[in-house]
Amino acid sequence: MLQINSSVQVATAGEALIDFIAHADGRFEPCLGGAVYNLSRALARQGVGTAYLNPLSRDRFGRQLAAMLAQDGVVLAAPEPVVQVTSLAVVNVNEQGHPDYAFYREGVADRATSAAALTEACREMETLSLVCTGALALSPDDADTYLPWLAAQRQAGRTVVVDANLRPSVMPNLEQYRRHVLTALQYADVIKASDEDLECLALPGTEALAQAQNLLQSSRASVLALTLGAKGAALLTRHGQVFQARELEPLKVVDTVGAGDCFLAGLVTAMLGHKLPADWGSAAVSTAVAKDLLGSAIASASWCVMQRGCVPPSRSQVVQRMASVELSFAA
Repeated sequence: MLQINSSVQVATAGEALIDFIAHADGRFEPCLGGAVYNLSRALARQGVGTAYLNPLSRDRFGRQLAAMLAQDGVVLAAPEPVVQVTSLAVVNVNEQGHPDYAFYREGVADRATSAAALTEACREMETLSLVCTGALALSPDDADTYLPWLAAQRQAGRTVVVDANLRPSVMPNLEQYRRHVLTALQYADVIKASDEDLECLALPGTEALAQAQNLLQSSRASVLALTLGAKGAALLTRHGQVFQARELEPLKVVDTVGAGDCFLAGLVTAMLGHKLPADWGSAAVSTAVAKDLLGSAIASASWCVMQRGCVPPSRSQVVQRMASVELSFAA
């Protein structure tokens, strides 16, 4: 049983795996990864009390994943390793630094859990105020694990954040996958999506902002954070406000692995700092707060893309970048 940790503010649920990143010479470099795993580390490195809910394997990779979480200060809600093996991903990065994935996910450790186990772990965290999931947790195969847990978290009054972070190339039935992702997003108070996610969901609208507005209005969420690659990011509210921001300083992009995860960590960290309620965005919101949320998220992602692999920044590094790099912001 998990000992109640009085410092846990956020609980994350989803994949933890090993990325085998392909190099030009044919080598594959093993790196700790998985979107939710990266998010957990990124939150903790920014000073957010974070618990990772899924179990990890007793194999070598599982021990490495657990050790890095502990090093970054993440609480393991399922500290006992399991016999199932660690999930694997083969990652090819193109000339623009964008990754393409192939996953090996059958009989793996991070899927060896249940809605009841996730819910019970959260129930024991007295200070828990926000939960995050997304990416491979939105596979239809895991609906019975994550959807009841998300419902329980909404009922408990916690803010629910869902990162669409679609992986269409590994889903055998794309239409079923789209439907399930849209179902899962109905549990969210905050949705994070990229322009590529929205295109994959085949939403109405000729450009990303219109598609994002359609998704937000068809959901129960109060806020949608939209990443736009080199064009920056936008924050849309249910009330109808749209904020857009991007850094004015050119970036030297090494790769984009983990960039979206670090973006979300920066956003959530700023949300907690401002003590925003779950329905923030349902009424008119402060422009200054919206700018701070986007600035924090973008600075976190920018730091990440300048490193190889997912190397989440500390909060001091994010704050320093926010202070030193000019942000274009429009409301």
